Formats: sequence, structure tokens, C-alpha cells
Amino acid sequence: MTTETYSSLEIDPRGVAWLTLNRPEVHNAFDDSLIAELNAHLERLHEAAGRGEVRLVVLGSEGKSFSAGADLGWMKRMVEYDFDGNLADSRKLSKLMHGLDTLPCPTLCRVQGAAFGGAVGLAACCDIVIASEKARFCLSEVKIGLSPAVISPYVQRALGPRQMRRFALSAEVLDATTGLGLGLVHQVVDHGDLDDEVETMIETLLAGSPQAQRATKALLAEVAREPDADATRERTCWVISELRVSAEGQEGLASFFEKRHPAWASDKNAPDKPASEPNS
Repeated sequence: MTTETYSSLEIDPRGVAWLTLNRPEVHNAFDDSLIAELNAHLERLHEAAGRGEVRLVVLGSEGKSFSAGADLGWMKRMVEYDFDGNLADSRKLSKLMHGLDTLPCPTLCRVQGAAFGGAVGLAACCDIVIASEKARFCLSEVKIGLSPAVISPYVQRALGPRQMRRFALSAEVLDATTGLGLGLVHQVVDHGDLDDEVETMIETLLAGSPQAQRATKALLAEVAREPDADATRERTCWVISELRVSAEGQEGLASFFEKRHPAWASDKNAPDKPASEPNS
């Protein structure tokens, strides 16, 4: 007997992990089974990224929509849950968002169509979002008497508190260009160019030092919490000092001065020449 799966995880030879929602017949809507699968995939990715086996993660989905949010059948079942049942269910979704947000390696979200409800949270948890011109975003929860509660820390971080108030309360649908202007999306491209632009960004990310990217991502999370605290400033000094004396840092500096590509970068994804002096 085969078990039906609603997602997939594949890691290519470059160390690029492709995490894909695969329920196109219901517009990749969330249910408890999909959330459980994604949590399992993310646990594996945390371990693999920690060992340096995964350089970056691409989150995407099959079909016309990125994700329609909560699955109708799942929502009907939740109506019958008591408070404790709903709390347990919500904690699994919270684990998903936190797991995606805290992956140590860079994360790239490919949005080809509608991203509603919790799917906006998925996008907001990723480091970079590239969207098709056909993409649409909506915090739709208040229309059915609910709240974007679990995803709110991540979406508000992307939009800012003022814009979050409007769109979480109004449930307006945002087109891709509006999402770009609000900071939810980093790049909007022609629909037919989406995969090429995602691949271009992958190559750009692969040109960076894996160790430096992990250290930078972790540091930025600390800086966001307490940007001007004494401990944060001291931490920034420790990070750059540790990187300078590390093997990858020494290799990066040597390649800079010797005008060659660093060991982690292929000829394809390495820049022709450094953009500036590596002194920060």
C-alpha cells in the first residue's frame, strides 16, 4: 500500500533543496497532513543545512496557485475541535512557520499564483521572494471570522506594523506589484520568466560563502531583536572576527587578492571580480 504525499523534498548535486507543495487539485491548500509533511521535511533540512549538505532551499508549489491557504475539509474538521484541539493544531502550524523562518541557510520562495491566508506566512518566512506578475496575496482570515494570528509575527515583520493593520483587517487582495512595494516580495517577473529568474537567484546565492551566509542570517535575526544593544554590537564584532580567521574567510580573502574564484564558487556562479573591499 502506498501512502499519498502532498509535498516533496529533493536535493540536487549543488546542494539546492527543492521543497514543493504538491496538491494542485486543491490549489495546494494546507491541511494537517501537509503541515505534518512539511514539518518533517524542515527537520531534515535543518539537520542537512547544519552539516553543510544543503546550501539553500527553494520553496515552491505545483499548479496554478502557490497555495490557497487552509483546506476546506480541514476547516470543517476544526469546527468540531474543542479549544485544546485547536491549540494543538495551531501549534503544528506555528512549528512550520518557525522551522522555515529559522533555517540556517538562505531560503528562496517561488510564487507563481495566488497565495492566501497561511501561504502569505510561508512567503514572509523566506529570505527572498520572487513572484510572477500573476501572483496575488491576501490575508483573508477575517472574512471567515478568524485571524492571521500564527503567521502575524512573520508577515508584520515583512510589511511593517502600519501596513499589517490595514491588510490584516481589510483582507484586501494584493497584486504582485503592490506586494513588491510593501516589502513582501523582492522581485516581480513575467510569468514565463519565473523559473529562469529563480535559477538566476540560485546561482547568485551559490556564489556566496556558505559559512558567511549562515553566520549573517543568524546575526541579522539578533540585530532585528535588539539593534542598538551593547550585546548586539559586541556580537557583530565577534561574528566578523570569527569569519576573518576561519578557513572560508581566509580562502575568500585569498581569492580576492589573487583575483580568482573562491573554492566554494563554480565558474558559472562566481562574480567576475569582487564588488568592493571586504573590510566590514
